[in-house]
Amino acid sequence: MLLSVGWICVALGVIGIFLPLLPTTPFMLLASACFMRGSPRIAKWLHDHPKFGPALNNWHQHRAIDKKIKRRANICIVASFCLSIAIVPEIWQKVMLLTMATVLLIWFNRLREIEPVAHTPENT
Repeated sequence: MLLSVGWICVALGVIGIFLPLLPTTPFMLLASACFMRGSPRIAKWLHDHPKFGPALNNWHQHRAIDKKIKRRANICIVASFCLSIAIVPEIWQKVMLLTMATVLLIWFNRLREIEPVAHTPENT
C-alpha cells in the first residue's frame, strides 16, 4: 500500500513540474515518507536523485527549504490562484480562493529557509 501511494505521489510530483496548478514538492515529500516506511531502498534512490534529493534532504534534516525553491513556489502559488480567481464566476468563490491563497502563503513563508553553504550541485 505504501509503495503504491509513494509511486502515485512521484508520478503526480513529476506531472506537477509541467502543470502549475499541481505542486511538486508536497507530493515528493509524501512519496519520501511512504518510501521511508515501505521501502528504504526506494527512499534512498529518491533522496539521492539529482533534482528531488536536495530539497527532500533539506526538509528531512533541517525542516527547511531552499530560498530559490521558496521563491519559485511563491510565484507559482500566486500565479495559479490569480488564474483561478479570474476564471471562477461567483464572488464567494473568488473570496474563498483569496482566503485560501492568503493562508497558504502565510504558512509557506513562515517555513525556515536554508542557505547553500557552497556552490555545488547538491546545494543549489
